[in-house]
Amino acid sequence: MAWLAQLDLNYSLSAGRSRVHFRHDGPLRVLRSLYPEGDAVCHNVLVHPPGGLVSGDTLDITVQVGSHAHALVTTPGATRFYKSSGEPATQRTHLKLQTGARLEWLPLEALAYNACDAHNVLHMDVAEGAELMAWDITAFGLPHASEPFVQGRFTQHMQWPGHWLEHGTVRADDAYLMDSPLGLAGQRCMGSMLLACGTALTRTQREHLLDATRAVLDAHPQGQWCGVTAPNAHMLVLRGLAPVVEPLMQLWQQVRVCWRQEQWQLPGTAPRIWSM
Repeated sequence: MAWLAQLDLNYSLSAGRSRVHFRHDGPLRVLRSLYPEGDAVCHNVLVHPPGGLVSGDTLDITVQVGSHAHALVTTPGATRFYKSSGEPATQRTHLKLQTGARLEWLPLEALAYNACDAHNVLHMDVAEGAELMAWDITAFGLPHASEPFVQGRFTQHMQWPGHWLEHGTVRADDAYLMDSPLGLAGQRCMGSMLLACGTALTRTQREHLLDATRAVLDAHPQGQWCGVTAPNAHMLVLRGLAPVVEPLMQLWQQVRVCWRQEQWQLPGTAPRIWSM
């Protein structure tokens, strides 16, 4: 029996404190708010007790961040797309930032199990003066368990209307995509990381952020498999490949620290759950 889980997070700034109000339906919710950086930044951990999605399951998540509030949302573990027996499993995420808001959308990795049929959808709305930092890391198969990704498919759609669109499907039986130098080159983990700014960055700001990011990549062993660009005046997009999740996740966390320091003049305070 398919499960539909919905979660609406609504952040607002009141008396200098970012607060969250939420509604949920089904097995999807957040734990209590944490403030390791003080009142201005609200940290939440999004929990899905079943731990994975099977055929027909849908996770529907909406995050709204009010004017000048700052929210950070992460997860305690991987999102698992299990083997499909028919209908696809879908995760839909809609991130909405009002004027001057900041959001860090930092879920841990998605695991595409062999024979899955998975859809992962991310939709963004970023108002003037708002800034979004978001990442997505997906691993295909379970190489540590000797369970390769040899059948199934994973469709990913990421969109900021008017600014950026990415849509693609990874099919396990597409040898050119999975193994050729023009595709995943035999790597089985891919990642994207975005900095989306409602107000256009100046050329000087973009070049400074690009240089700082490339310095982080150059200092990391996995950096040679990664690249960062500014496809337009409102965005930085970082992409990378790795054989497994760990080196890419470590590198993405280092880039997050860099972007926080360079763009927001904030320290790279990590969610407590990452160290557990």
